[in-house]
Amino acid sequence: MVNIRDVLNQQWIYTSHPDSIVGPEHYALREEVLDTTLSSGEVLVAAKYISVDPYMRINQSRKPTFNEQPHALNTVQTAGVVGEVLASSVPHLQAGDMVEGMLGWQTHARVHHSILRKLDTKIAPVSSALGVLGMPGRTAWFGLTEAGRPHAGEVVVVSGAAGAVGSLVGQFAKRHGCKVLGIAGSAEKCAWLLDRLGFDWAVDYKSHSSADSLAAEIKSLVGGVDVYFDNVGGMVSDAVIPLINRRARIVICGSISQYSEGLDHVKMGPRFLHHMLYQRATIQGILARDYLHRMDEMLALVGPMVSAGEIVFEETVIHGFDQLPSALNSLFTGGHRGKLLVKI
Repeated sequence: MVNIRDVLNQQWIYTSHPDSIVGPEHYALREEVLDTTLSSGEVLVAAKYISVDPYMRINQSRKPTFNEQPHALNTVQTAGVVGEVLASSVPHLQAGDMVEGMLGWQTHARVHHSILRKLDTKIAPVSSALGVLGMPGRTAWFGLTEAGRPHAGEVVVVSGAAGAVGSLVGQFAKRHGCKVLGIAGSAEKCAWLLDRLGFDWAVDYKSHSSADSLAAEIKSLVGGVDVYFDNVGGMVSDAVIPLINRRARIVICGSISQYSEGLDHVKMGPRFLHHMLYQRATIQGILARDYLHRMDEMLALVGPMVSAGEIVFEETVIHGFDQLPSALNSLFTGGHRGKLLVKI
């Protein structure tokens, strides 16, 4: 049993379903005194970095998604957190240790140690446990290598290429000897993909008014597509899928263009089935949870790359617990690069 002084815990409570863009109006800030008396196996954690991710909006759909039920109203917003151990009842976690776990949008949490991952602070900044060495990195690595199955010399196209997952997918594809085209939402992001991440081509989809126009530019650059790693859907996928080569692999990681208005009232998807037939292609959806049991494997492979400075991982860090709902909103309005985090 461990007992320290009780703390004032702040929580963002999800209070109403958004019909389009999610924002602060769908949350309420609550404060409560957290009893810090630890039962056997419990740990008290103070949040340092809180994750903001597109899947949060998917969980708010009224219809079944990858969860049968939507995020429950009047509960703490689910989220990954990096935090510092304040007190512990287990020997392998001590005060001062840094940990990662699904602790939600709150400043403090008293939880069972089994949901926490102790972090090695020598490998990379602890915030990376929510990015390149966390869920986005796991999604990018296994989604590309196992669903995309890239081969040297092939063309890999990544939508949402300046995001937390897409920016890693492109770099992992380069390490497999592929040519990479990234699709992003501004000239500045495209320049970053080319100059900093080493992509071969980059296309600003916002400079095109139609899928046909976007497809024409992509085709002029790459000819055809062997692997399409899709984080966006919508018009971007309408443009890319007709360009697939024989035996192409399409990896559906996300459809962020549809999240704000298309979750409860789904829009018609790309008319691509005949292209799949003609090219004998495959299409596979992937989720981070599919590879959760292989987290240690990913860390063993990607961790040394990160430590050696061989992988670029950018973080957009917003300061202040009060900024969390606005930060989630910003995922769907653009402006950030890489992993979006809120620092407490």
